[in-house]
Amino acid sequence: MSRPPTFTPPPCARALQLPTGRGPFAVLDARPEGTPRGTALLLPGYTGSKEDFIAMLEPLTAAGYRVVAVDGRGQYESKGPDSQDAYAQKELAADVLAQAAAVGAPVHLVGHSLGGQIARAAVLADPEPFLTLTLISSGPARIAPSQRERVRLLSEALELTRMDMEQVWAGIRAMDPPEETDIDGASADLRRRWLGHNPAQLMATGRQLTVEPDRVAELAAVRDLPVHVMSGVRDDTWPVPLLDDMARRLGARRTVIEGAEHSPNTDQPPRTAAALSAFWDEAGRPRG
Repeated sequence: MSRPPTFTPPPCARALQLPTGRGPFAVLDARPEGTPRGTALLLPGYTGSKEDFIAMLEPLTAAGYRVVAVDGRGQYESKGPDSQDAYAQKELAADVLAQAAAVGAPVHLVGHSLGGQIARAAVLADPEPFLTLTLISSGPARIAPSQRERVRLLSEALELTRMDMEQVWAGIRAMDPPEETDIDGASADLRRRWLGHNPAQLMATGRQLTVEPDRVAELAAVRDLPVHVMSGVRDDTWPVPLLDDMARRLGARRTVIEGAEHSPNTDQPPRTAAALSAFWDEAGRPRG
């Protein structure tokens, strides 16, 4: 069972608004002692937020890296417009390029789930700002049929029935198994995050997840960009064998995190952080 994220940042991190050429974004900016070995930009998944990476901030800064976890436009504490057009994938990719410039490119880019597909779009738009790309539980194309149905139901609730976010949240909680409704008292934090999301963002990005084409060949053609495909041992959104095949097609490093499912970053943060920093360390070594 996946665990919910903690919402309390560690001492190494500051919550702030990152100014960029495309407006401000809410971030958690975690810095190591001394000069960083590099900077990483972390993008959350659908219905997620920067808090999904909180438990990895201390081990990653201990490894010497500055880590900036971002709320994308319309996610939780980053404001966004009410038009779905504003959340087209090309717009979200342009936001990532602006975020990378603001934190000081080149950066190690990491995307979880939806965030991985947005990260891929940013790299394909302009690979220059990125040292590496890590895709965490983020597949080659659209999500699995069962997940497409869940997204369809959510979109219908928001758009066709005109339910507000509070009503939709109540429906989601009612469908959860009892043991998942309040793990470690997380319900209040999760509810606050849900209510912070812009419904237009959820509808637009949800549709993207259901129609995303396979762009693996395009990504494989990007020269001199080390790619890392990570996942748990089980994934209902993109089956693990599909992620194995994607890594093979990319010639990418492949890591499977034991004890994790769709969110290794919250299920097994120390193991996930160790795999990330090892990949960045290797990518930073001189070749030959």
